[in-house]
Amino acid sequence: MSSSRPAGFAVVLGLLGIVAIPAAAAVSAYTSRWTLLQCVYVAVPVAFVAGLCSFSASRRARARLERSVRRQREGLVRAGRWSGLTGLYLAVTGGLALGFYGLLHLTS
Repeated sequence: MSSSRPAGFAVVLGLLGIVAIPAAAAVSAYTSRWTLLQCVYVAVPVAFVAGLCSFSASRRARARLERSVRRQREGLVRAGRWSGLTGLYLAVTGGLALGFYGLLHLTS
């Protein structure tokens, strides 16, 4: 079994994690139904879960790649790993921003 399916899945989930927070900002900018804070409350957990799943899928793909004879799709596995880590980084940064906003809102 090749490592291309989990690697492709990792890339797609990593890109979802990367795009989730900017997409939430765009949704709040173009609609008056939801505020930026409401959209980011949804986007940060989505980005975190997508980043974790992407990193997990890239580890599975890397394990399959290590056991294979021919090392095909090595770049796709690497791209899945980095997109997952970037999605996680953005989610943690968004979570910290929400936490500090809540702390400032609580103390004022």
